[in-house]
Amino acid sequence: MTAAAEAEKRSASRRFAGRSRRRDPFQFEAGEWPDLPAPALPGQSRLGRIRAFSRLSVFVALLVLMVPVQLLALALDRKIAVAVPFFFHKMLCRALGVKLVVHGRRHKRGAVLYIANHSSWLDIPVLSAVIPGSFVAKSEIEGWPIFGFLAKLQRTVFVQREKRSRTAESRDVLVDRLRGGDNLILFPEGTSSDGCRVLPFKSALFGAAEIEVPRRGGGVGPVVVQPVTVSYTQLQGMPMGRDYRPFFTWFGDMELAPHLVQALSFGPITAEIEFHAPLTVTEAGSRKSLARHCETVIRAGHARQIQGRAE
Repeated sequence: MTAAAEAEKRSASRRFAGRSRRRDPFQFEAGEWPDLPAPALPGQSRLGRIRAFSRLSVFVALLVLMVPVQLLALALDRKIAVAVPFFFHKMLCRALGVKLVVHGRRHKRGAVLYIANHSSWLDIPVLSAVIPGSFVAKSEIEGWPIFGFLAKLQRTVFVQREKRSRTAESRDVLVDRLRGGDNLILFPEGTSSDGCRVLPFKSALFGAAEIEVPRRGGGVGPVVVQPVTVSYTQLQGMPMGRDYRPFFTWFGDMELAPHLVQALSFGPITAEIEFHAPLTVTEAGSRKSLARHCETVIRAGHARQIQGRAE
């Protein structure tokens, strides 16, 4: 090896050794980590709090305006008592920043039993804004402050799902309402989900679909059942995704008031509603077959909606 080559080798070794002694920016030294600010929860900015307060104020104003009208309508005319909540919830969805996107057509000939999935308190104003009718709800809601009173104003049917001995009695109430020409909205999951899936359906209350009701133009026939899928798919025009959907769905042991305020602090959201093909228990074959059919089509519709493939 020549003297020049030897000198170059020693120079390269010194350069490499110098680099190895430099501090690697991706290596952290032992010791305490610096205090970092806690990440802010989504929707908790000053603008979000102002937005939530404004929407709650509009909600209270609408209640003050519409409750006396509905009380008067309940005393005077059933058709007006159905129309008032329909109009109220349309206005409420606008005030809460909920954009409604409807797929399919709602069956409008005679009384209909609508079967829908359930994931949020938002399901109530969203479905009420596109379906003039009343809900079927568990009996505990009747005693809730404010919301129990509002449910009664919409002529909600309260049922005790936990007691099998009361199922027949609940079914009779549903039958009377359907024969009277009322549209009813039933959540057969029995509870709310996280909005990312549809829970198994309970078939007990599908027994109300086995009756015959008056049809327009005369005659009677089996009550029409129409499955409906509801999903929350966009936040400020962008896909909502699994991370943000729990801010709008209400499930498990969530406290309603804090969840309500946080949900209202976000920007506008999109709710998609799909009306599937109606059918009767005669066409389905049996009550349990009807329940399985509704669960299948609603679950498929929900998958399309949250994946952005709704037609």
